[in-house]
Amino acid sequence: MANTQALIAQAYSAFNRRDVDGALAVMSENVDWPKASEGGRVVGKEEIRAYWTRQWAEFSPHVEPIEITDRKAGRTDVKVDQLVKNLNGNILSDQTLLHVFTIANGQIERMDIGESKPAFGHDHAS
Repeated sequence: MANTQALIAQAYSAFNRRDVDGALAVMSENVDWPKASEGGRVVGKEEIRAYWTRQWAEFSPHVEPIEITDRKAGRTDVKVDQLVKNLNGNILSDQTLLHVFTIANGQIERMDIGESKPAFGHDHAS
């Protein structure tokens, strides 16, 4: 579990710093990732790099893991607080989401998004 938590923490930390290479370092070559802001999916590190680059040019997401739960068969559930601002710093959305990771051989193979709920009681600075 400790290795999984460290892997997940590194991925989110790198994403929030806009360190694409740091995030991709913990993913497999053929990682399968949802394009939450565009719809559909991307496969492979270079497709994720292109998707995130487009995403960050349009708005500024910050995704913070709240709870990490290991499941069977290499599955890990991560409850996250996702705050999305426009490039002027105005809040577009503030949600609690479930990210479901498939991890194999110490790398992220796939990420899926579960149900979302509004995040109440969060006090974010603008």
